[in-house]
Amino acid sequence: MTSIDSLSEIVLGNVKVPAEDEKHIVPFLQRIKKTFGIPLALVHDMGKGILKAVGEVFPGVPDFICHFHFLRDIGKDFFGAEYDTIRKRLSKHGIRAKLLYRAKRLKRTMDANPGLMESLGTGLQGVPPSASEAHRLLPVLNAYTLIQWTLSSKGESDGYGFPFDCAHLAFTKRIASLSEYLERIKDIDRPGMWMNNLPYARLQVALRPIIKDRTLWKAVKTIEGKVIVFEKLRAAMRIAAKSGKGGLNDRGGSTNMRSIEKGVEKFRAWLSRSKNYSHNPEARKMIEQIDKYREKLFADAIVVKTPTGSILIQPQRTNNILEQFFRSLKHANRRKTGNASSCRMLRSMLAETPLVRNLENHAYMNILLNGKTSLEEVFAEIEIDTLREAFRQAQETPEKIPSKLKPLIALPNFPEKLVNTLRGAA
Repeated sequence: MTSIDSLSEIVLGNVKVPAEDEKHIVPFLQRIKKTFGIPLALVHDMGKGILKAVGEVFPGVPDFICHFHFLRDIGKDFFGAEYDTIRKRLSKHGIRAKLLYRAKRLKRTMDANPGLMESLGTGLQGVPPSASEAHRLLPVLNAYTLIQWTLSSKGESDGYGFPFDCAHLAFTKRIASLSEYLERIKDIDRPGMWMNNLPYARLQVALRPIIKDRTLWKAVKTIEGKVIVFEKLRAAMRIAAKSGKGGLNDRGGSTNMRSIEKGVEKFRAWLSRSKNYSHNPEARKMIEQIDKYREKLFADAIVVKTPTGSILIQPQRTNNILEQFFRSLKHANRRKTGNASSCRMLRSMLAETPLVRNLENHAYMNILLNGKTSLEEVFAEIEIDTLREAFRQAQETPEKIPSKLKPLIALPNFPEKLVNTLRGAA
């Protein structure tokens, strides 16, 4: 858990917690309060633990819910179940692996016939291929390019993540389109001689199980209607704009909070009057969330005094500064180790390691050096016993037991079974 001052982007503190609940967050916030005092305002997500902890440690301090996190959590609740079904059905069919396999096989034929790509280019311009060999092999090229088009569905994403980007839904819809295109083109070259167009036939065989999956396509139909509702709320809140260039770096931008509130109220009225609203628990929950957090979402901007004068800040527009921060840690670890696992990195590093990122912040360095010329001068004043104590306390921090290990160590006579397993392996 990290606390960051959003104006200076200085990391104030970082701690490892076994659970995101009140009893573990309160001590962390109390330490921040003792060290830095009362903040001008707080902004966070809708987690129950952080809401209770903030109310206990910082009573009376302006408290905001981040618009991005609010909208993200509402979207997950609204159609997360259907999206999870789509993801699981895609995984069950292994369709991505099947398409990659077919593409790999087709690519071998294409590599042996380099003129095929030129045939496709001229064909797309309306000029039919002249060489009989190229004409015969066009099904290979067509099937390959359609597979690559289907696999490139991630290009539809804007970098915000689910539920703003529905990569699995986009991929599924392209699978449906691929099947439709194959039906339309399979007999074009040689009507009545379908078996000569084996690339199409083999691709259709690979698609057949997923095209017949009623559970999958029922989930797709349901989620498409819900996405329309979610996009209306997204437009009303003016956050994470479609086709935006910032992705998770999007800061939301300043805007008239009253106009956003009116837009959300208009959406609320539209949804509550919609057909079958009374029998739609997800829609009712969405409105309950809007009503519950209205004050924290649409509170007025706060006034911040700076050396150059007073400025207005709307903290709730987004606090993606934390997402950016942890993403930069993950990228740095990947460059250093080649390992993309953030879980392993976060488990192995010392709790205060993220504070090192402050060394890249000029405002922080001015505070840290306090008139000195280098970090060496600062470190020379640190007592070695202080460092040893800090390392000792860090090593005593309990780590959360991995979920897959818990049922194993709970087995009766676990040590004996472990020994027998090792003997059997030997």
